[in-house]
Amino acid sequence: MKPVLIIRTGRAPQPIRARHGDFPHWFRLGAGLSPARLRVVDVEAGETLPPPGDVAGALITGSAAMVTERSAWSERTAGWIRDAMDAELPLFGVCYGHQLMAHALGGRVDYLPGGREIGTVTIQLLDAAKDDPLVHPLPTTFKAHATHEQSVLELPRGAATLASSSRDPHHLVRYAANAMSTQFHPEFNADVMRAYIRRKHHDMRREGFDPHHTFRQVAPTPLARRLFRQFSRHHGLAAG
Repeated sequence: MKPVLIIRTGRAPQPIRARHGDFPHWFRLGAGLSPARLRVVDVEAGETLPPPGDVAGALITGSAAMVTERSAWSERTAGWIRDAMDAELPLFGVCYGHQLMAHALGGRVDYLPGGREIGTVTIQLLDAAKDDPLVHPLPTTFKAHATHEQSVLELPRGAATLASSSRDPHHLVRYAANAMSTQFHPEFNADVMRAYIRRKHHDMRREGFDPHHTFRQVAPTPLARRLFRQFSRHHGLAAG
């Protein structure tokens, strides 16, 4: 059986890792992946991705890096994404992974106007979601965790936005039957979200946001996680 790939594009900050784990652990739990079938490739550290045909699917993590930096490892991964799309490999990108997929396929990524988006946000489904096999069962609005400074500002040709927030118009994007991405973090739980807010509270104050209010608004996000799990199940990546 082919492995399921987690493409690691970065690490959570060390204090968060020490207490809550890191992206591969959160992705495994959130997407319901079998540890025995899992392969993690740390592209930020220079590890080489296998040919798309050698894996069953790939999930792309978040990162503290910026897509606009055009780092060599990031651009190599963008090329791999294009090859994987040609091979119709199941792909799911999150945060940096979401932005990198859009960039790789011809979209435009840059800083989100108005500053960072952080906290538990309300996600609104759009008309394009009505016919999407994974997204249409969700309610019109649901909660999700987010923390990002950059965003997808222009979609690649042929992509469709399925959901947005009040700050970011492209929170959930469908590229093809096998490929989608989220700006929000379906793998985060409430404790992880609170940990990010604690870490970013000085930046939030400097940018005119109230970290205490944002902290108090953190809530569970089971529907965002369910979407992640459903993608994994739909494409035969989940355990069991």
